[in-house]
Amino acid sequence: MAKKPVIGLLGGGQLGRMLQEAAAPLNIEIVILDQANSPARQINQNDKHVTGSFNDPDKIRELVTKCDVLTVEIEHVNTETLEEIATKGVTLANGQVKKVAVHPSWETIRLIQDKYLQKEHFSKAGVPVAPQIAVNAESLTPDSLREMAEKLGFPFMLKARKGSYDGRGNFRVGGEQDFDEAIRSMGKLQLYAEKFVPFVKELAVMVVRTEDDEGNLKGVHAYPPVETVHEESICTKVFYPPRRIAADITKEASLVASNVVRTLKGRGVFAVELFLIEDGSILVNEVAPRPHNSGHLWIEAVPYMSQFKAQLCSILDIFPSSLKLQPRVSAAIMLNILGGSREDSHEKLIDIASLHYDEHMDTYIHLYGKEWKPGRKIGHITVTSYEPDRDLEKLAAPFIDEVNAIRQDRLDAASAQIRPSEVTKPSTSSRNRNSPLVVVTMGSDSDLPVLKGAFEVFESFGVPYDFTITSAHRTPHRMVELGKSAAARGVRVLIAAAGGAAHLPGMLASETVLPVIGVPVKATHLDGHDSLLSIVQMPRGCPVATVGINNSTNAGLLAVKILGSSDAKYSHAMAEYMKKMSDEVVAKAERLEEIGWEDYLKSRS
Repeated sequence: MAKKPVIGLLGGGQLGRMLQEAAAPLNIEIVILDQANSPARQINQNDKHVTGSFNDPDKIRELVTKCDVLTVEIEHVNTETLEEIATKGVTLANGQVKKVAVHPSWETIRLIQDKYLQKEHFSKAGVPVAPQIAVNAESLTPDSLREMAEKLGFPFMLKARKGSYDGRGNFRVGGEQDFDEAIRSMGKLQLYAEKFVPFVKELAVMVVRTEDDEGNLKGVHAYPPVETVHEESICTKVFYPPRRIAADITKEASLVASNVVRTLKGRGVFAVELFLIEDGSILVNEVAPRPHNSGHLWIEAVPYMSQFKAQLCSILDIFPSSLKLQPRVSAAIMLNILGGSREDSHEKLIDIASLHYDEHMDTYIHLYGKEWKPGRKIGHITVTSYEPDRDLEKLAAPFIDEVNAIRQDRLDAASAQIRPSEVTKPSTSSRNRNSPLVVVTMGSDSDLPVLKGAFEVFESFGVPYDFTITSAHRTPHRMVELGKSAAARGVRVLIAAAGGAAHLPGMLASETVLPVIGVPVKATHLDGHDSLLSIVQMPRGCPVATVGINNSTNAGLLAVKILGSSDAKYSHAMAEYMKKMSDEVVAKAERLEEIGWEDYLKSRS
């Protein structure tokens, strides 16, 4: 049997690791360019490994001397060097010039690196995308932002054209009050503006593209659409089939994704991310020219052709042209294992998954060999079921609950960094139902966990406070009574938390002379941006102070500062708290400078 060509891979992270796992049974050799202990290198022990940056032109040329075809693990690579390799070649030690094919094509990678050009390309091909406008970052001014708003309407998105991923490089402009921050945050980037799309679900379709040696399209093969769930702009869960979506919508999603990939060049697997709009239409969000997080579940759900095996077979032009990518299971769920607040935060999840047995569900654990870091993707778990009548999401509830617990613990730990933990907490609670200085209200008891930070602030500073539930829509009379009576009771500040339409803070402010602080609560959709905008966009004459989404800690601290403007006790306590924060930062800086960054990171772990 003829020896298969050697594949060179730029990048050795978790995708490269799983590509290597798929290559070994096929006797396909992969040579990697990345750091010496990258996740893929840990299970790839050939002597051809190239140690260095996968964006270093010289290292890429060195890799080319050891392989027959080149592919990428990530699209943020040096396409100028890839173009040189594919068109001009690399001069070897013996003086010969060696060219290797790059898949997907360097032209496709270059196009996809610029998200504006990517969507312009799709739009010209008749693929549905959101309206967008090119932006000259050097002329990003309030006037130019107003012009964008006139064309796109509020809200709209400012997005970095290059280098962004996992939600980074995006800024939502909800109104003119955001202009200054938009200019400050985005003014140095190459940008485009895009109409905000209020989608109801995010979908993804993995598509395999094959072509002949002359670059002519041979075929596209789509895996079924999946539903992706993002939290903090990171994919946390993937569901097959998508939940509560009609068959005609999934069929349309597959068709749109396939049409997208037909417009590109090169062989390989492509991830097409889509928005499902409320009217049932599909819009293309963006494309990744490689295996993707949303396709991990196909390792078990389509065991004869995972996305990684498909990547190898398409690149080597051995992908079966008649193959149907039909799942062997009725349902599958992929859960990302993200680093928690501690190095061992995920171990309970691994133990649960390792020891869990259910005759109606199969469980598969994948760990990537990556160093722990909060929020980092360090593995994933896939669960599958062959029984269409079973509720797989219910069966997988122990895993899903633990994934959510790790996330909440990570968020709590991040929030705790700005909480006044150094202020001495009194032995008894400072809650005072008869004479509170601050009253906290919420639209629903589901908002209570969000307000934990504010309660901790009041307990730490010894602020008399009370709390209740008043819904602006379901119990408007309770809301009006609270607003009208608060000042007469001696209350000095009101805090109101609400999600979704989030009318409670604004309606409460219209009924009281006291300052009202609104806490936007992150709801299921739109990541709490709807709540934030509803609270902050109050009409002139009816102000509401607004803090960040779910950031009740800042609401509590702001309330203490308001009290301190007329009460020296709270002013002095706040000054002490702020000094301790400053001292902590100085101490950390001195420690870092003294022991160096490596030992500092080890001490934190």
